[in-house]
Formats: sequence, structure tokens, C-alpha cells
Amino acid sequence: MKRRVLFLCTGNSARSQMAEALLQHQADGHFDVFSAGTHPEGVDARAVEALERFNIDVKNLRSKPVSEFIGDKFDFVITLCNKAKQECEKFLNAAESIAWDFSDPKTRGGLKPFDTTLKELNERIKMFVLVQTKKGTTAS
Repeated sequence: MKRRVLFLCTGNSARSQMAEALLQHQADGHFDVFSAGTHPEGVDARAVEALERFNIDVKNLRSKPVSEFIGDKFDFVITLCNKAKQECEKFLNAAESIAWDFSDPKTRGGLKPFDTTLKELNERIKMFVLVQTKKGTTAS
């Protein structure tokens, strides 16, 4: 049975969109993946461009409010910034809440802030997939 994952951020414009697309790409049928924002702003074109450079499918990405998922049950709710963690601390339908804090690429310095954030998210998500799929095989 697929486990459900919801990535939360404030704007649902960059970090959570990238995380959703990355996990979807790596899920190999293990996860149903969603993202939302506490104050959705629309998907940032620079996040889409970074994902496309990474050869990740972006056609189904859209910015969504967290209220769209009220009443849905998730195995994991993963916040990607401290503000979303504080605002969504009591997401009632999460079996497990995980807090990751990644720099917002929209305000991050450096040459390619969206690519940098994407690479950091990719490494964390690879570890998440490895751990969770390993748990699934040892629990069988």
C-alpha cells in the first residue's frame, strides 16, 4: 500500500513544489505525494526551470492551500521551513510529522539558489526514500 506524503511550506511556490516533484520522481510506486502552502503564491517559474534542468516532470505542479487537504490522512507531513512548522504544528491527520528547514531559494544568495536548494532537497529525499522503503521491506 502506498504511503501518503504531504510537503508543506508557506508559499507552495518553490521548496514544497520541488520536494513534491522529486519524491514523485523517486517514489517508484511507494508514495502518493502532495504539497501545499499556508499562504500559497503560485509556482515560481525559477523552481520549474530548476526541476526541468534536473529532468523532473513538472506538468502536474500547481500551488495549493493547506486547507485543500483538511480531512485527508497522511503517513508523513513534512514541513520545509520553520514558519510552516509553526503554523501547521497540529496537522491532525498526520501519522508522523517531520520538520526540515531549507533556505528559501527566492531570498537565498549565491549563483544558482534554486539549483542549490533543489540539490539539497534531492539528497534529503533520497535518504527519506531509502529509510522508508527499507522499513517497508523489513516490516513485511
